[in-house]
Amino acid sequence: MKINQPYIPMRTIMTPGPVEVDPRVLRAMGTPILGQFDPAFTNIMNEVMEMLKQVFKTKNRWAFPVDGTSRAGIEAVLASLIEKGDKVLIPIYGRFGHLLTEISERYGAEIHTLECPWGEVFEPKMIIEEIKKIRPKIVAIVHGETSTGCMQPLEEIGKACRELDTLLVVDAVASLGGTNVDVDGWFLDAVIGGTQKCLSVPSGMAPITYNERVEKVILSRKKVERGIATDKDLHTFAHRSIISNYFDLSQLQDYWSERRLNHHTEATSMIYALHEGLRLILEEGLEERFTRHKLHEQALANGIEAMGLKLFGNRQSKIPTVTCVTVPDGVDADIVRQQLLQEFGIEIAGSFGPLQGKIWRIGTMGHSCRKENVLFVLAGLEAVLIRQGVNVNRGEAVQAALDVYSKYAMTV
Repeated sequence: MKINQPYIPMRTIMTPGPVEVDPRVLRAMGTPILGQFDPAFTNIMNEVMEMLKQVFKTKNRWAFPVDGTSRAGIEAVLASLIEKGDKVLIPIYGRFGHLLTEISERYGAEIHTLECPWGEVFEPKMIIEEIKKIRPKIVAIVHGETSTGCMQPLEEIGKACRELDTLLVVDAVASLGGTNVDVDGWFLDAVIGGTQKCLSVPSGMAPITYNERVEKVILSRKKVERGIATDKDLHTFAHRSIISNYFDLSQLQDYWSERRLNHHTEATSMIYALHEGLRLILEEGLEERFTRHKLHEQALANGIEAMGLKLFGNRQSKIPTVTCVTVPDGVDADIVRQQLLQEFGIEIAGSFGPLQGKIWRIGTMGHSCRKENVLFVLAGLEAVLIRQGVNVNRGEAVQAALDVYSKYAMTV
C-alpha cells in the first residue's frame, strides 16, 4: 500500500498553546544528532540550564527540562515531593487546578482545596489563612490559568509559604516567557513551564526549576537504579523512594549534573529547539518580551470590545497571554471556530467544563504574538460572525487595534 506524504496546511495559530514555532527553532531541530554524552551535546545541555535560570529569574542550582509535555514536568515535581499522607493545599480557579489535584491524589496526598468561580482569582489573604489553618507540606497552584484567562498573584503567597515552612509549587506553563515569573523574588520553591506556549518551541519538554528546600526532600528519597548504581549508591538509597522511575527528580538531576548518570535517552532535537528558543528570548530581552505581549494583548482586547463583544472575566486579573471572549447568545461557538479554520486558516480555542461553548480563548503567545496575527484574527472573527448573523460593529475592531499600535509607535 502506498502511503502519501501528509499534507500540512499553513495555519495562523492563535490558541493558548500550541503556538507557532519560530523559524530559527525549526531550523535548529534539523541539525545533526549527537550522542547524549558527547561533550559537544553536554555543553549544549549546560547552556540550556544557564539560560533557563535567566528566564525563570533564579539563582537555583537546578533548572532543566523534563522530557514530555508540561504535564510531565508537573507530575515530576509532585511525584518527587509527595509521600503518602502528605497534606497538599490546592487553590482551584480553573481546569488546571483540578489537574494538580488529580496528580496529587494519585500519589497518596491528603488533599485540601479552595475553589472560586471560574473567571476570578483568589485574594492572597484567603489562601494564606488556609495555609495557617491546615499547615500543608505543599501548596500547589496555577499561575496563569489558560482555561479562564486569569492570573493569580503569587508574591504574598510565596512569602507566607516561606515563613510557614510550606513548599510552594507553581504551574507557570502559560506564563513563563510571556509575562513576569520571578522565582526568587516571589519565594517560589518549584516552578514548571512548557515549551509549546510562550517559549515558541514544539510541545515535548517541560522546563522546571527548584531550590534547596525542594532538593532536600528529593535527596531524602533518593534511589539509584540497581543496574547503574555504585556500591556507595546501593548503601545510601532511601527506603521511602520516589514511586515513579521516569519522573524521579533525584535521578534526573544526576543526569543533568556533572555526574551524567544515565537515566533516559535525551531528546536531542528538542534540546536543540529549546536552546534556540531560549536564545531568542534572551536576545529580545525579558522586559521587552513582556512589553510585546502586553501590547498585542491590549490591541486584541480593544478590538474585541470595539466589535461589540464582551471579554470574559475580570480584566484586572487577566493573564497577558490569553484573551477570553464571551460567545454571543444564540451563537454556536464550535461552528465559528470551524469556519475560522476552514475559511481563514485561523485556529482559536474553546474552553472546558462549565465554560465549554460559552467562551472562545485567543492566545497571544511567543512567536504567534505578532501585529499581523492580531489584525488577522480580528478581521476573520468579524467576518465569520457576520456570516452567522451576529450584529457586530463592522470595521471597528481592526481600527481599534490599529489605534493601540499607533499610540505605542508614538511613544517609542
